[in-house]
Amino acid sequence: MTFSDPRRDKQLRTLIQKLGLSEQSPVNYFWLDLALTHPTISQEKNYQQLEFLGDSVIRLAAAELLLETYPNAPVGEFAALRSMMVSDRTLAELADSFTLESYLLVSDSAAKDKVGRVSRLADAFEAVLGALYLSTHTMELIRPWLDELLKVKAEEIRQDPARQNYKDAVQEWTQAQYKLLPEYRVQTIKSLPTEQPYFLAEVWLQNRKLGSGEGRSKKMAEQAAAKDAFFNFVQV
Repeated sequence: MTFSDPRRDKQLRTLIQKLGLSEQSPVNYFWLDLALTHPTISQEKNYQQLEFLGDSVIRLAAAELLLETYPNAPVGEFAALRSMMVSDRTLAELADSFTLESYLLVSDSAAKDKVGRVSRLADAFEAVLGALYLSTHTMELIRPWLDELLKVKAEEIRQDPARQNYKDAVQEWTQAQYKLLPEYRVQTIKSLPTEQPYFLAEVWLQNRKLGSGEGRSKKMAEQAAAKDAFFNFVQV
């Protein structure tokens, strides 16, 4: 399939090559184009349904990889690792590694929304996975390039002294050092009617801000703020 706009056709084929897939790969470019169309471009034809599917795809890919890589690990560890491996922040990092933002069709107003960038990139990355899955209804176009990235992330999490549970780590530190609990201040942000709200969190200790972060839920935003605090004050 080719598009009437040769520039878009070339863009999408370039992205497929970046993923390590060949030009002969059975990619459905209609789905891929839709996966990279933000709701601010079209309220009817956008990535939201593919993102919904891609959320399940990334969870399945991560689960399979963990079972294969750490066959003797307990199920509880699998659940904790997968949760971190498929977080918005991780998916946005993966999207950045392929410069996915440069392929995303998005309105100028949404593109300028820097606070919502993590959620936007995570959604688009999941949508791309959804599009690739629908192309063959298998993991054929996904696991060959995604496995190594997930494997690196899983090992990074396992080697992390806080195991990426930064809220617990920060709380232990504040109690040990100051005999106080940290305070989280969260605000809800919804800059565009077509977007789901996201959250901006700050973690404070008395009158000192230790860190800040954002996420698609209050819990994720608090964890991101705690991570910022962990690397700024705890692990020094």
